[in-house]
Formats: sequence, C-alpha cells, structure tokens
Amino acid sequence: MSTPGTGGRIVTCPRCGQPAVYAPSNPARPFCSPRCKNSDFVAWANEEYRVPDASPELPPDEDIS
Repeated sequence: MSTPGTGGRIVTCPRCGQPAVYAPSNPARPFCSPRCKNSDFVAWANEEYRVPDASPELPPDEDIS
C-alpha cells in the first residue's frame, strides 16, 4: 500500500503501532520516529527480545569423589 506524495509505503511502526513511511526520506524506518527506533534498540540491548528455552532441565552434577 502506498500513499501519493509520501514517496514510500505506509507500514505499521513495530514499536508503537502508528503509521510510518517506509522510504529513504524516513531515516528511522521501519519505525515512525527516532524515539521509537531508540526505544526498540534499548529493549534489544536489555535482552527483552528473547526466545524461550525449551530444552529439558538437566540433572545437577553429582560429586563422584
């Protein structure tokens, strides 16, 4: 979907859900603003985006001395 006059597609900002122009004229793309871009980076740096560990729990090591 594109809008005449914007020079790019309109996408949803992955951080706040607002419309964002996906074009070279928006240096924060795919985000709507530098604030959302920075907020997403901070969340990534704080390891808020993690894949859950589905591996089975290993038994504790036993002392064999």
